[in-house]
Amino acid sequence: MLERMKKRRLFRSVRVYIVVAAVLATAGALVFAIYFTQSSLQWVAFLTGILVAAILAEAVQVSRSEWVVMRRTAQLSALKEKFEREIRRRHDVEQKIADSRPRLELLDDALQTMVLLVGTDGHCRYHNRAFREWLNLNPELIDGRHIREIFGSKAFTEIATAVRQSLDGQAIHYEWSLQMPGNVVYRLAMRHVPQFDNAGKVTGFFILANDVTQRGDVSGDAGTATLARQISAAAGGEPDWNTLYQDALKEKDIAKRIIAAVQKGEFHLYCQLISPLPLGSGGSEHYEILIRLFEEEESMLPPGAFFELAEKHGLMPYLDRWVVQHVLEWAARNKQLNPNAGTSIYFINVASATIGDPEFGEFLKTALEDSAVNGSVLCFEVPETELVKRHESALRFIQSIHECGCRVALSGFGREEAPFNLLRGFQVQFLKIDGSIILGVTRDEATLKRVMLINQIARKIGVKTVAELVESEELIARLSAIGINYAQGFGISQPRALGE
Repeated sequence: MLERMKKRRLFRSVRVYIVVAAVLATAGALVFAIYFTQSSLQWVAFLTGILVAAILAEAVQVSRSEWVVMRRTAQLSALKEKFEREIRRRHDVEQKIADSRPRLELLDDALQTMVLLVGTDGHCRYHNRAFREWLNLNPELIDGRHIREIFGSKAFTEIATAVRQSLDGQAIHYEWSLQMPGNVVYRLAMRHVPQFDNAGKVTGFFILANDVTQRGDVSGDAGTATLARQISAAAGGEPDWNTLYQDALKEKDIAKRIIAAVQKGEFHLYCQLISPLPLGSGGSEHYEILIRLFEEEESMLPPGAFFELAEKHGLMPYLDRWVVQHVLEWAARNKQLNPNAGTSIYFINVASATIGDPEFGEFLKTALEDSAVNGSVLCFEVPETELVKRHESALRFIQSIHECGCRVALSGFGREEAPFNLLRGFQVQFLKIDGSIILGVTRDEATLKRVMLINQIARKIGVKTVAELVESEELIARLSAIGINYAQGFGISQPRALGE
């Protein structure tokens, strides 16, 4: 079909030339017959007739072509006029939009209801100021992002059914309760309003949310009830519920601030060298991952203060996942840039809440698959106290880590009586001897013997030892002499930004 169309266009383009050639050929034959032959008058008349017919045919063709050109010109003029009208109409509409924009922005800023427009693909198309301030996010962290990214996977799961119903064209009303750390509850009155095109097809939906949190929503051991009892007992009267409620709201603001810091990239990853002993022995160097939060004035907060806030608000699992994702992203980039790089291991501390998170193993598996990084590059540090106090949870966590091909280190080891009998079912690859013990190796003979005993038993069960808080050359020499495998601390290396 396409080939035939090409042939037709080619024929139309050369048809005029064929007719002209035919007329010239006929005229030439007539001249030849008159001057070079003794043809009869009838033959000359016949040839003349053919020539006249050809000329008339050409004249008709030319006339038809002129008519076609005139018709196409008229059509182009009509299209041009229509196009100009559309341009003028669009200009008028744009001018009206520009004139109404200040009023719309004023309405957007003044509206207390949180508004989010979601497309059929689940991505944000519009949000107002109230919504941004509620999440404490910059617009670029909301615009075009999937609502799963905006609210988080767990929260999105809770409203997934309502989202599907909205995309089916249903208007939905419901109340959404968000459990915050310390048993503080955010209660939102939610409304989904579908958006339709002229054909009645759903093009998305609006999410309208209003905070309807009440005083009675604040409860729990760490919340208002306990504090109320303390105040009541001290003052002999009723507690100030309004003050307690405001304090609870401040607690939620702190939690939102920490989440926003993660999403805005205000956290930075650092690393500290874990060097094989003796120094210069040529073994593989490993690194412990550290996390720092920079405030807007770029002053570094003490890490202890930040982690206390994060743990208080139950955000450590959220933060631990962020660390894992970014370490894997960096490891993937480093692998592409340095395919022949050594086999360094990155040690990541995990919080108690993360160890008890039954979904962490599945998250880790997915993160490793997405980054195409081998799990052996990660080593998760489990505190010795977790092994003793939460034996079953720690066992499940370590098993899920091993299933992903990652390693496990027992940190803070030796602070209490060494529970070597508990290590047999855990398959720990590293023992990190607590720094409070390591600091006494050069000063106290009993401490030195204790570290030597830990190292000897670790060797027998095939576990590598890592000394923490190593800060002097004398200490490095002593640890090397007794056979400690690795050391970390300011005497080995200062922390530096990951990738430097």
